Amino acid sequence: MSKTAAEQKFKTKGLEDTMSRDGFVARAVQGLVDRAERLNLKHSAVGNPPVFPTDAFPWAREVEAEWHLIRQELDKLLVRKGDLPAFHEISSEVRSISSDNNWKTFFLCGYGIKSESAIEQCPETWRILQKIPGLKSAMFSIFEPGKHLPPHRGPYNGVLRFHLGLLVPNEPDKIGIRVDDQTCHWEEGKALIFDDAYEHEAWNHSDKVRVVLFVDFEKPLNFPAKQTNKAILNMAMFTPFIREGYKAHKKWEKMFYGEGTKHR
Repeated sequence: MSKTAAEQKFKTKGLEDTMSRDGFVARAVQGLVDRAERLNLKHSAVGNPPVFPTDAFPWAREVEAEWHLIRQELDKLLVRKGDLPAFHEISSEVRSISSDNNWKTFFLCGYGIKSESAIEQCPETWRILQKIPGLKSAMFSIFEPGKHLPPHRGPYNGVLRFHLGLLVPNEPDKIGIRVDDQTCHWEEGKALIFDDAYEHEAWNHSDKVRVVLFVDFEKPLNFPAKQTNKAILNMAMFTPFIREGYKAHKKWEKMFYGEGTKHR
């Protein structure tokens, strides 16, 4: 065997070993997540419905009460809507359900990572977000006219999703979200809280833009699920999904804000 062939065989073997190790780690992590999800269902402090009544979370009414302040900061951002990134450009995981430019986002925080530049631009929004116990991620979610997200589910049931309607055309026959077997409609200034681990899809079939404040927060759980869930969520920031998203967003921010971007 020539030296070149031997080197190629060695490189191929090394790649196979790496892929094998990565596959083992991925299976081990998935097994841990599966066990945690079963615990979360068993020990939920708020039940496991697809959609929750807003009053199940008293802080939601406090956020609703100040929604106009959030809307004011959103309006300033929308002046540069064309410069905002499509969600799939920031999050590779989103590409399986959205690959066009009709779902835009403005990121504030996610699983231990914060955009200081975005927070400076939206200080009232950030102040109000601190009312949410167990806040894990927050962003503005912008659906352009005609956007439709196909049925999908979130990767983990240890968080719940909070939407606050900010810019919602009054066309409920054309704009909505289905969670499991329930179809819901956003309203400006109103909260919608659901479990994205259920299959869901969302659409904006109107000719106007729809925007919500999009938040994930820790699902209220009892012992021992609460402790396990916190550990898993704390590990999230070290996953390739989060780290790759951080790098992509940091690159976009340098273009949007300039080189003085603050991001940690």
